[in-house]
Amino acid sequence: MQRTLVKADPAEPVNLLGLDAGALADLVGQWGGKPFRARQLQRWMHQRGADSFDDMTDLARDFRARLAGHCTIHAPAVATEQRSVDGTRKWLFDVGRNNAVETVFIPEDDRGTLCISSQAGCTVACPFCSTGYQGFNRNLTTAEIIGQLWHARRTLEADRQAARVGDAKQADPSRVISNVVFMGMGEPLLNYDQVLGALRLMLDDNAYGLSRRRVTVSTSGVVPMIDRLGHDCPVALAVSLHAPNDSLRDRLVPLNRKYPLHELLDACNRYLEHAPRDFITFEYIMLDGVNDSDEHARELLDIASRIRCKFNLIPFNPFPQSGLKRSPAARVRLFAQRLMDGGVVTTVRKTRGDDIAAACGQLAGDVKDRTRINERLPDRAVIAIHQERR
Repeated sequence: MQRTLVKADPAEPVNLLGLDAGALADLVGQWGGKPFRARQLQRWMHQRGADSFDDMTDLARDFRARLAGHCTIHAPAVATEQRSVDGTRKWLFDVGRNNAVETVFIPEDDRGTLCISSQAGCTVACPFCSTGYQGFNRNLTTAEIIGQLWHARRTLEADRQAARVGDAKQADPSRVISNVVFMGMGEPLLNYDQVLGALRLMLDDNAYGLSRRRVTVSTSGVVPMIDRLGHDCPVALAVSLHAPNDSLRDRLVPLNRKYPLHELLDACNRYLEHAPRDFITFEYIMLDGVNDSDEHARELLDIASRIRCKFNLIPFNPFPQSGLKRSPAARVRLFAQRLMDGGVVTTVRKTRGDDIAAACGQLAGDVKDRTRINERLPDRAVIAIHQERR
């Protein structure tokens, strides 16, 4: 990606939160600053969570004054925060223009995963995902994407510090963000440049220092952008598969009509030449009577014979508009066993945060839809998909 030179303009302050190391160094260089000043500034923002230039006490006072006159550190404002009984937390971020996006933190025994959004709404409109029913308004900027991580990390660190009061040995690794997944609202590869900027900040040791293996981009299958990501910034890749054949996937993942399965699988194999992991994760939502038969499992094993992969089966989280039902737990277990008996690593995702609508497929936010998608809904999902059952 070609870098755009950022110019300081007092009339329109530059939001530094979305600038990568190179752009930040360019900006500081316009004032005669050395590259190490840009690195100091980056650490203050991303590692220490500073949002005020006055706090950056190892920067010269005149430099801080210049920053304050030309720049800002601005993350999306938090509209609401919810906590689940299982420890999951969900933030609703106001991104302006009557739009809000959701971000979820999922603590586990050995990790803490942050699920972030890349768009206000989504154009892919999968019928099992409530985000799709919100329609689409716009792409998020790099600052709005990285701002979700910036806020979550800052908040969790403050909580950890508060918990340590009176007990210096107390530490809870599940409260540290160790993994980031682009599995919130939106299709990240349809907002490629802004997502790429956020990825580079996440991986930068001077910012968040996350491992490529611990950052996952989940896509519905935007084939050309899968290829670009493999060359530009290969991280772990997850594909929202959800169906083992084109006929069914055309209905469940409408993007399949543009990029059918054979093209998607070819792109995934090419991606593995660059990927930090030696497999692709295929996400597969379990829909009762729609995609959960033994024949569907056999078709998935045929796919697995053509690519190094693992399957992550996802229990469907119902919402009123979908008209779909979750596969029974016994059916999910049997389906998983069929895949494992075929030699494919298979996991079943544990539902987290469903009491605060933070589970997979439940993120809806608040989107001022400009695609008028709701006017097209009545015959889009339930009628077409249920034809598969007959």
